[in-house]
Amino acid sequence: MLKLYNTLTRKIEPFKPLNPPAVTYYSCGPTVYDYAHLGHARTYIFADILERVLEYNQFDVKRVMNITDVGHLTSDSDTGEDKMEKGAEREKKSVWDIAKFYTDDFFEMLKKLNIQKPAIITPATEYIPQMITLVKKLEEKGFTYTISDGVYFDTTKFPKYGELTGQTIEKLEKSIKAGARIEIVKGKKHPTDFALWKRTPPGVKRQMEWDSPWGRGFPGWHMECSAMSMELLGPTLDIHTGGVDHIPIHHTNEIAQSEASTGKKFVNFWLHGEHLLIDGQKMSKSLGNFYRVKDMEDKGFDPLALRYLFMTAHYRTQMNFTWESLEGAANAYSRLKKDFQELNRHSGKPEGRVQNLSLKKDPGQARMTEDNNYKEKFISAINNDLNIPSAIALMWDLIKDKKVPDNEKKKLLLDFDNVLGLGLSSIKLVQQPVPVEIEKLAKEREKFRYEKNFKEADRVRKEIEEKGYLVEDTPTGTSVKEK
Repeated sequence: MLKLYNTLTRKIEPFKPLNPPAVTYYSCGPTVYDYAHLGHARTYIFADILERVLEYNQFDVKRVMNITDVGHLTSDSDTGEDKMEKGAEREKKSVWDIAKFYTDDFFEMLKKLNIQKPAIITPATEYIPQMITLVKKLEEKGFTYTISDGVYFDTTKFPKYGELTGQTIEKLEKSIKAGARIEIVKGKKHPTDFALWKRTPPGVKRQMEWDSPWGRGFPGWHMECSAMSMELLGPTLDIHTGGVDHIPIHHTNEIAQSEASTGKKFVNFWLHGEHLLIDGQKMSKSLGNFYRVKDMEDKGFDPLALRYLFMTAHYRTQMNFTWESLEGAANAYSRLKKDFQELNRHSGKPEGRVQNLSLKKDPGQARMTEDNNYKEKFISAINNDLNIPSAIALMWDLIKDKKVPDNEKKKLLLDFDNVLGLGLSSIKLVQQPVPVEIEKLAKEREKFRYEKNFKEADRVRKEIEEKGYLVEDTPTGTSVKEK
């Protein structure tokens, strides 16, 4: 059974969707005001692995991911500039051009890292009416108040506020007052209250703003994810993912506004990926200490070497990125490709993405115990809260195991790669050049055949085969290839 660590309960639990085999899954997507970096890459590789593991367990996954193209301010205190407007000013372009350019860049990163695109991708600007409707509903239920700055959610009216963090609202307020969010919007009743709708300040003309019952303005960042996820997946989701930095504010606020509006539990399983560090600090745009996938490629690295590197650490542990660690991962990934290529040479061409291999023996087909053990161990690893490092170690054990025939190894590796996503099925079979010694024997055989000395020709054929090569006679001539 698949077991996952639930941030909400702070323990590993058996995963049971509301309506099996269907699974509703929402991933927090990027704010597209700048380039996606390696920290983002780690988060989305984790989200991709989760989706692949769910599919491997025969669940029917409906995954939604948002694209934040409005409303994400530079401060979590509901102050500062809209990151999208700031990006447009920086590059002297329209906000819409900025959004498209960096969304395309994000999708290009997903492609290079073999990350599956979610079934549904939702730009926030396409769901403004749904957000306004949600704010109205909260207002009607008495969870909001309006100040000159906009409409705010009163967190004291939601008793479970802060449950995802494991802290009470009083402790969260003390943390904010101590400096986590220094600037408090004038008129806010409580430090933990957050914006649902922000009014455009007098005398200011924004590129992205809409009419609403509370004046012209734009939605709060947290509002976006609640409105879009519930519109597309229903009031209660099976899974919601994001980075750990979303826990104390963004995801905590999502829960409050969603459950206040519906009276139902918002998400059953919350999963969060840990930070990627560089020199001991979180890799982030605000600190300016980030690298992109393009920076790796400029240094000659295959992007899938980065995917391999990230899978050597569990998603709930911090990871410190160094070029030396990437070099080691690149060497390991190169060795994996060479080993798989050898299996191809000995057992035929790649078979592409394969269906999950059954643990049961097929009628009339002998399956080795070792094969089934590897399959069972792989399932045990990935179903133990996505223990991909153990799955990677198991993959190498399989490659080294001489008891398992090459053709069975290849099938298992291709099967495992449905989860790992290392692109094994796209590795082309490269035929090694025929050694000079074998070529000489082939020419000698041709000479015997021309002289009609078929006994000697057969002897030479046998000698060639004993050395690991096959001779094929065709209407266009004779060819020699490795077995």
